[in-house]
Formats: sequence, structure tokens, C-alpha cells
Amino acid sequence: MSATATPMGAEPVGGLSACGSFSGKVRHISIITTYAADIFYGDFVKLVSTGTIEKDTGTTAMTPVGIFMGCFYTDPTTSQPTWNQMWPTGTVATDAMAFVLDDPDAVFRMQANGSLAQTTLGNNIAVTQTSGSTTIMRSKNSVTASSAATTNTLPLRILEFMNGPDSVVGDAYTDVLLTYVAGMHQYRTALGV
Repeated sequence: MSATATPMGAEPVGGLSACGSFSGKVRHISIITTYAADIFYGDFVKLVSTGTIEKDTGTTAMTPVGIFMGCFYTDPTTSQPTWNQMWPTGTVATDAMAFVLDDPDAVFRMQANGSLAQTTLGNNIAVTQTSGSTTIMRSKNSVTASSAATTNTLPLRILEFMNGPDSVVGDAYTDVLLTYVAGMHQYRTALGV
């Protein structure tokens, strides 16, 4: 059961359509050289005016373009092509490219930082931003259990609970399936970047 906090960021599992399974399709979006923040597998990212992506550090409000799934760059020390699950802060690489799951109808799994009751199904929820793990190169973000509400400005929507051998609704750290709230994903906002 989810009696232990083990957040892993946003983990893609499918799409909103009836036959929408996660196919692994990603879009390649540039990362500006020397971008000064770690980005981990499972972090939310956003497009910025430089035509590149950055980590979306929002909590109660976000404008994500998608979920970071890894990156490619030429290692500045070894000059070798490098595929990585995380972007190491400050890396000098003019060819840096992020792999982003940018589907605005994506469904993803996250763990709550507390217990969620059945009555929160269909509610919107905020994100708790936490430093990722450089050991496993994964995000450690979760959703904020205490924020679950009908508030239309919260960025994510609870679609389903992960009821199974590892998690049950009401567990100390409930696992949930989520999607973006309408108008929060950058492809679904009227205002451009």
C-alpha cells in the first residue's frame, strides 16, 4: 500500500480517448545551452519566448507544454553524444534537445503527498514541486492532496485512483491518474508564448 511517500513525478500511462494508450511519441524541443536548472524525467516543462523549453515550476498555476522524458546533448567534457533522463543544470551544449510528451490529452500517474478520498474524484489539484533525484534521474514532484477542489485555476484534474496491490483510494499517499485542466496546457491556451 502507499503508506510511504515515493513520488516519481508525472508518469505517462495513456490518453483521454477510449483507445488512448501511451505510445512513446515525443516532440523534440531545444533546451538553451547552459540552462541553469536540473530537469528530471517526469517534470513538467513549458515553452518560453526563446523558442526553447524550461522546467515549469508552478504549483497552483502552471502553463506546461508537456512532460520531460529525457534529452540529448553533446557532452562538453567528452565531446560524446549523450542521451540522459535528466538535464544537468548549466550544461554547455548548443545541440541540447529535450524529448517532451506534449499531448494535451495525455493521462499520467502521480502520487499525492497525502491521502485523497473518493470524493475528490473529478476535482482539480495543485502540484508540489520537490528537487528530483540525481541518482535515479527522476522527478520527485507529487500532487498536493490538501489542494483538491473544484477551483478552475488549478492545473491538473483527478481522473481515477490507482486501486491495486500498491495503492488504494484513501491510502496515506494516494496514487492517482490525472490530465490537464482545460486551458492550462500551452497548446490549448488562446495566448501564444
